[in-house]
Amino acid sequence: MKLYKTKSGIVLEADGNFYTVPGTLDDLLASANVLETAAAATRGEPVVAPDAADLLAPVGNQEVWASGVTYYRSRNARMEESKDAGGGSFYDRVYSAERPELFFKSSGHRVVGPGAPVRIRRDSKWNVPEPELTLVLSARGEIVGYTIGNDMSSRDIEGENPLYLPQAKVYDGACALGPCILLAREPISRDTVLRIAIERSGATAFGGSTTLHELKRDPQELAAYLFRETTFPVGAFLLTGTGIVPDDSFTLASGDVVRICIDGIGTLENPVA
Repeated sequence: MKLYKTKSGIVLEADGNFYTVPGTLDDLLASANVLETAAAATRGEPVVAPDAADLLAPVGNQEVWASGVTYYRSRNARMEESKDAGGGSFYDRVYSAERPELFFKSSGHRVVGPGAPVRIRRDSKWNVPEPELTLVLSARGEIVGYTIGNDMSSRDIEGENPLYLPQAKVYDGACALGPCILLAREPISRDTVLRIAIERSGATAFGGSTTLHELKRDPQELAAYLFRETTFPVGAFLLTGTGIVPDDSFTLASGDVVRICIDGIGTLENPVA
């Protein structure tokens, strides 16, 4: 089943049909049995499939958090960008540590959805998108689904000093989610492929792919750490890190188009502003 947030409400896709889900995404993720509550919508009459132009980011008042240095490629990139700030050996230690790196990424109102522009900071000269599988967590901390996330990052700001990470990662238009939530009872397959393509002036400026086999941390472990001492009354979203990082010579430019694809979920496309 897939869940879409549209301008007129929440829509569930099941077995090729679409159904209206009563209430809000907050109501759904706060419920005791998220999947059963969503599936109950199929007892209603089918509705017309939502138009792509009507899709919004599938988030309500949830906080969006992120995981860092969960792929070996990300570890190397972080160490390289921090070579002038002590060599970045702390990233190597985080990669191998028992405790994962978790940080706040966005409040719901700052998240952009399919087709809406993501932004690069005016005070940054080295910016990249980070394609990430994103966990959808109920108020109980259960993984009830998955979506696609784009963790926009200012590499020069974070590389200057790791304490600048909030400024490098948290600003208006720094997070995109969508196009839907894939509701699932079982863990997503490790064979799942993530792809990214960045288009510039009609040509591919960068492309890459990876699989969840390269994700060092177990998604359930990341979720458990997030909920260890923190409550989320209407659920939360957790980006699981990136395994695709452009070469150091690449930076995003205004007018680029970022397309992130994850098997089974779909494609999240955003222009860059």
